[in-house]
Amino acid sequence: MSAVFRLALAAWLLAIASPAFAGQATVAVASSLQFAFPALVERFRAQGGAPLRINYGASGTFRRQIAQGAPFELFLSADEQSVLALHEAGFTEDAGRVYAVGRLAWIQPAGRGALPSEEEALSGVEAAIAAHRAGHGRPRVALANPEHAPYGIAARQALEQAGLWEASAPLRVMGENVSQAARFALADEARGGLVAYSLALAPTLAERAEHVLIPADRHAPLRQRMALMPGASESARALYAWLQGEEAREILARFGFQPPTADGA
Repeated sequence: MSAVFRLALAAWLLAIASPAFAGQATVAVASSLQFAFPALVERFRAQGGAPLRINYGASGTFRRQIAQGAPFELFLSADEQSVLALHEAGFTEDAGRVYAVGRLAWIQPAGRGALPSEEEALSGVEAAIAAHRAGHGRPRVALANPEHAPYGIAARQALEQAGLWEASAPLRVMGENVSQAARFALADEARGGLVAYSLALAPTLAERAEHVLIPADRHAPLRQRMALMPGASESARALYAWLQGEEAREILARFGFQPPTADGA
């Protein structure tokens, strides 16, 4: 553990222990939920749920931080492996539950060329590669970093399946998480990007962008799993239970998430 991380962690622990944060459950939330989770929290609080301290980021980064002692009580990952690996190492209470299944989408600035069809969802990448090879600039293609972001892994799988991973290398720009990748995808120099469908549906992005779903068979399923940490507070446990209910799933569906299988395992 680096000295910088130890200092940051110590400051965090002090903040959480202070009266200002008393009773708040500390939750690590994947960036794919950045727009959906506030709606979930609003309903949870309206039904008597306790205040929450929410942290958004890449699932792989949270996995590393939890293994290093970060004081999260509940972790909502954008994949299964981050949670299952923590469970195997003894950092979670159990294997947790799948709470949603995500989708990958191509997003591009409105008016930035023809929107691809779902059958040819990666034609925007192909167009960017062709333009670059013809000497017409360097149109960027954004995605989350596959080293620690599940939606980045899915984006890489989709590009590899289409034979575009190597060819797109000079054009790729990586976000630290999928939310940052969505911002990069809408930058002036970008052709577009591969991001979470839930972000493409968010009003703040949808009003200035276009999107198309990537067929689900182009990448491994984005089964999103959550788990409690040992010693989690009653507030965190209440949220964990509520997120498995029908109302939470209806809210998630509005943001493009599919429900888990019946048992959620």
